[in-house]
Amino acid sequence: MSCKRCASNKLKDVNGKVATHFPGREGLTKPLVWVCPRLLVCLDCGFSEFTIPKRELDVLATGSPTEGVVVAQAREKIS
Repeated sequence: MSCKRCASNKLKDVNGKVATHFPGREGLTKPLVWVCPRLLVCLDCGFSEFTIPKRELDVLATGSPTEGVVVAQAREKIS
């Protein structure tokens, strides 16, 4: 397998922690979704890729927490 960006063969599979969130001001009132995927990182150019698991992807699709997914909820609505 080679890097999709620079075609290097220097790829490393590592653990990751990613906080995914919705953009813009309105995103501040939606859940912050924690994902701990395996990351494939190019050691030459830094390009990285990962897959978000279905449960976490459902939260991103709906904007609502789902059972079994680690999220951080906004404490109050931003006006």
